[in-house]
Amino acid sequence: MIVPMQKVALLCLASDREATLDALREWGVMHLEPVQAPEGKDLDAARARLARVNRALDALPAASSGAVASGEPVEQAVENILSALDRQRECSEELEALRQERARLLPFGNFDPQALAELAAKGVHIRLYFLGAGRRPEAPDGVAIRILNKAKAGTYFAAVSREPVSLDAQELKMPELPLSEVERRIGDLEARLAETHQSVQRFSADGASIRRYADELLEAVHFLEAREGMGAESAIAYLRGFCPSDKVEWLRRAAAENGWGLQVQEPSDEDGVPTLIRYPAWVKPIKAVFDFIGVLPGYKEIESSAVFLLFLGIFFGMIVGDAGYGLVFIALTYWARRKMPKAPAYPFQLMYVMSVCTVVWGTITGTWLGASRLPPLLDGFAITWLKDTNNVMLLCFMIGSIQLSVAHLWNAVRSLPSLGALAQLGWIGTTWTMFFMARMMVIGHAFPSFMLNVFWVSVALIVLFMMPVKQIKHEWFSFVMLPLNLVSNFVDVVSYVRLYAVGVAGFAVANAFNEMVLAGGWRGIGYSLLAALILFAGHALNILLCAMGVLVHGVRLNTLEFAAHLGTQWSGVPYRPFARLNSENVDQ
Repeated sequence: MIVPMQKVALLCLASDREATLDALREWGVMHLEPVQAPEGKDLDAARARLARVNRALDALPAASSGAVASGEPVEQAVENILSALDRQRECSEELEALRQERARLLPFGNFDPQALAELAAKGVHIRLYFLGAGRRPEAPDGVAIRILNKAKAGTYFAAVSREPVSLDAQELKMPELPLSEVERRIGDLEARLAETHQSVQRFSADGASIRRYADELLEAVHFLEAREGMGAESAIAYLRGFCPSDKVEWLRRAAAENGWGLQVQEPSDEDGVPTLIRYPAWVKPIKAVFDFIGVLPGYKEIESSAVFLLFLGIFFGMIVGDAGYGLVFIALTYWARRKMPKAPAYPFQLMYVMSVCTVVWGTITGTWLGASRLPPLLDGFAITWLKDTNNVMLLCFMIGSIQLSVAHLWNAVRSLPSLGALAQLGWIGTTWTMFFMARMMVIGHAFPSFMLNVFWVSVALIVLFMMPVKQIKHEWFSFVMLPLNLVSNFVDVVSYVRLYAVGVAGFAVANAFNEMVLAGGWRGIGYSLLAALILFAGHALNILLCAMGVLVHGVRLNTLEFAAHLGTQWSGVPYRPFARLNSENVDQ
């Protein structure tokens, strides 16, 4: 559920600002809203230090087994890493320029530009040219041409004359260094670049201490942002923000202990209230999806994580659709959990739920690793009704209609005792009208005549109760958009057929790889090993495509179609209390 919030203003003596923030950070319950834009020299300096440390941390390679920490103070280690990175950048830039120069000089070979300059001073001018493919250099009177290199791109040559001349070809700038010197400098720079890499590598085992230092600096930045964002009037400083309603008493006790002034009130509609969701244990796995795609319902919006999880499990199972793949997912999830025992549990719980849904769907549809024929034991679990593609598409339309109806029923309950609840019932009626229309147009079933009456009654309910009479003057355009919204309702119901389409595509890919490999029969051990490799690669590719299908289609049906009917715009601002990093008492 979305935790109720209270709007809080806290007052203290201006001289006690830092002590107040220290105490408030220990409590870790207040989400701060800056009274003014945080800025100041101390804050700028702290941000700059943090940026430098993060740059060093990002460049630090993974520590090899047996690596030992450098033993240097962390600040000195950071400076040494940054110094090595600066040298790397300088060497890389100079090396790139020299490599380009080498590529330019290679067609002409090695010569001394200084010797050519001395000849020019004595009246012998030598210039370098390039002429594109298909053309031949032509020497005017008084000019001698020496072909130096012929390539597919064209001809490289030198022109020798007593007087400076210009030929009908691309003249190339005379180099400052001979090719041999360029090669030597490239070798030196490559050696220096390797040394800088080794200089950085020397600190690879210092990663943990540098990361702790970065966390300390990040805490300092947060503290300074809070301090510089406080308001002040004479000798009084104040800050404002939001606190979970069930944690307000903590703030009251802290205010009494520290002599603060405290004002607590209900947030207004204009306030940007942060969203804090506390998930029941069985719903917590869906948090992994919300974190991954970066969505959060607004404070005033409906928190639908339970419905999201339920339908995502159905969508995942139908899109992946293969019981064999589901077992693979279970095994991989178990292995990953064993490798990462300290990681949060809910992402692994989500994968277990999704994998079981896949196994169940694959079992009742008789889909195991894309096999065309199954052993009697596995085939016996398959439901014959689901082997008819029309029935599966019908089931998709039904699932979509049920989910969209849940959204409108939820809105109706929230609208009570307002008459707007009747408009939501009208949308449920139109949704099921669209279900029968989709069934008629896609599958060919007859449209029930009574649904026309349901449709017109539903439209009447929507028109009469979609908004209060006093809002019609300002929101009359909603009536003009109603026909388009009804068409959109039909499109939303039909869009659930993607569950069938993507699932069938996945089976077709898996089955195609099976048939391609197994059609050749037994041709020896070498062929069998190659066939096994092709099967593994094919099914791995198909699993990847199925995972993409879940993201593109399964998640979309929840976050767009269902959310649009529910009125969720995912406009939430995360609740981030002012607290120490990694504090176990922080509610997030």
